Amino acid sequence: MSAYKIHEHQYDMLVVGAGGAGLRATFGLAQKGLATACISKVFPTRSHTVAAQGGISAALGNMGEDDWRFHFYDTIKGSDWLGDQDAIEYMCKEAPAAVLELEHYGLPFSRTEEGKIYQRPFGGMTTHYGKGTAQRTCAAADRTGHAMLHTLYQQALAHKAEFFIEYFALDLIMDDEGTCRGVLALDLSSGELHLFRAQGVVLATGGYGRAYFSCTSAHTCTGDGGGMALRAGLPLQDMEFVQFHPTGVYGAGMLITEGVRGEGGYLTNAKGERFMERYAPNAKDLASRDVVSRAMTIEIREGRGVGEHKDHIHLNLMHLGPEVINERLPGIAETAKVFADVDVAKAPIPVLPTVHYNMGGLQTNYHGEVVTLKDGNPDHVVPGLYAIGEAACVSVHGANRLGSNSLLDLVVFGRAVANRCAATLTPGAAHKRLADDACERSLSNLDALRNAKGSTSTAELRLNMQRTMQNHAAVFRTGETLSEGVKKIREVHAAFADVKVSDRSLVWNSDLVETLELQNLLGQAVATMVSAENRKESRGAHAREDFAERDDVNWHKHSLCWVDGKGETRIDYRPVHMVTLSDDVEVVPPKARVY
Repeated sequence: MSAYKIHEHQYDMLVVGAGGAGLRATFGLAQKGLATACISKVFPTRSHTVAAQGGISAALGNMGEDDWRFHFYDTIKGSDWLGDQDAIEYMCKEAPAAVLELEHYGLPFSRTEEGKIYQRPFGGMTTHYGKGTAQRTCAAADRTGHAMLHTLYQQALAHKAEFFIEYFALDLIMDDEGTCRGVLALDLSSGELHLFRAQGVVLATGGYGRAYFSCTSAHTCTGDGGGMALRAGLPLQDMEFVQFHPTGVYGAGMLITEGVRGEGGYLTNAKGERFMERYAPNAKDLASRDVVSRAMTIEIREGRGVGEHKDHIHLNLMHLGPEVINERLPGIAETAKVFADVDVAKAPIPVLPTVHYNMGGLQTNYHGEVVTLKDGNPDHVVPGLYAIGEAACVSVHGANRLGSNSLLDLVVFGRAVANRCAATLTPGAAHKRLADDACERSLSNLDALRNAKGSTSTAELRLNMQRTMQNHAAVFRTGETLSEGVKKIREVHAAFADVKVSDRSLVWNSDLVETLELQNLLGQAVATMVSAENRKESRGAHAREDFAERDDVNWHKHSLCWVDGKGETRIDYRPVHMVTLSDDVEVVPPKARVY
């Protein structure tokens, strides 16, 4: 018998996470008549979607010619041909309707003089299959994520979804048949445990950016869904692909949106050269993020960095003038002033590539259902479990996500999962009885950490992990740095057994809660480093100097990585979906990726 009192709740659906994906799924499920609860470890409008600046992509054609097929092509090319083309077709085709739906829900988009939704250019977004520049990114100034999150939260409240705010999800509750039956969670205000039973659980827990030392992620981005999945014996897909955003504020890591370059901003080195012309003659500063990040890194390596230590780059928007800056980039002006003490109308912003997005995550199909490799079937559906947003790997982003496709991913697949559940579940259906020891594994883990009296603090272990990831799985990688990184990250994982938890309270900001988050991060850090060392090619965000070319013969496949409690790993593969959903849409075969 457990010493813990556990409060039990029963719903049709449970959503874990209240960012853009979680909220779109929550209100969509409630709207479909399914009794829905959403648990979130922070207040919904504090979820990290709130920090998204630049916009959401959709081929509306408000600012010039556009077509969802151009968007489809750009996303496949951006993914370096690792994206699943059926899922990409679904996302790009659904994009215009998803954005207009947001407009009808009340999202306050910026407007053109005719009153249409304003759209700006973004990296890698083209017309006519790479021949022209697309203005495809729908923006609410430079605070699009903030506007989206508030709009979706209001919709969720209007549809009477129930929220459990400041609840920390501890573990998935799986039965002996491999079906997900619910989640065990911790109420961070009272320290009490709650078992949420549901016909389906949607993981919308975001990325694991805090595994790195310098990132644009909030401190809450600890990949809790991925950590729970690994403990449940599920693999994670494509974890080697970590996106570095080219323009994080030097020394602070705060994001400077790609929208700055979309509005005409440009990068310069110590000589004042617009160096992107050398690396991407056509797209220049609006090449895809992995290309720009590597170009900046090369400039710094070759001695053309700016500043006292020649270790960063300048982002210029002085020429845009105060009027354009105040209308279209007011948040950026504020961020630059606060974090870099720069008046952007008079001086450039010091920037450096910074960890920004995880392309990897729980593998799903385009309905949002979690799939895994079982008995030779690479697309075996895990009953009762769904994943969306950055926690998932659909895979629409492949080896590299295009800017403004993330907010689109959130709403399209948040909506898709609601539609799928409405079509396959019966509201109010009886819950199958759980085994008496269903929560035992999770409670044992909680007990072990509450009583951890080792010699290494959580903060020290976390810093060791973050420095190892930053130094060994960076913008450029080699076999030597990666194999050393695998050794070091395994050592950090092993050292977790010697963690010292001094504050054992089950409430917010305790040492214990941070240790639970670190446990989630560590599994994903190991998966990332091992998967990166294993992939012997360069593709998208995974750039190896010892295997500089993309190798479609041997590596045109998704990586799957399992990590057990001891940090032991297993790798397998699933094929990339080179199929489309419609007869009139042709598969885009791999070719050289040039900007």
